[in-house]
Amino acid sequence: MSGRDASIETIQRELTAFARRARHKASQMHPGLTLVMYSMLDLMNERGGCRAADLAAHFLLDKSTVSRQVSALEKLGLVSREVDPEDHRGQILRPSEAGLVLLREAYEVRRQSFTERFTGWSDADLADLARHLVRYGEAD
Repeated sequence: MSGRDASIETIQRELTAFARRARHKASQMHPGLTLVMYSMLDLMNERGGCRAADLAAHFLLDKSTVSRQVSALEKLGLVSREVDPEDHRGQILRPSEAGLVLLREAYEVRRQSFTERFTGWSDADLADLARHLVRYGEAD
């Protein structure tokens, strides 16, 4: 196996492990909360609210999948719906007060976890990782 192939295999394995840890952490934040649901809630908050179609486009998901996830978030009391002021037929989804509390708490837990994980890393190493992750994310 070439050096490049070995590197790609290592990256694949490590990103898969990272995703498994992220799914596990999401389920620890709230019973019944999946990583997809958490990610949707986080995007709603980041954008100040959005439509279900925006979630589907951002996460490359089918509208029916988004609908099920949003319904589950509503049942957990983490999302509220408002009439879209620009199109009264549509709805804007926003984190509820409970959803905002969950996001704030999750942010602190994640920040602490990353801070601990990167204790032995130099500022330059962290900056390199951040730059490479952004570059990787822009490839889509």
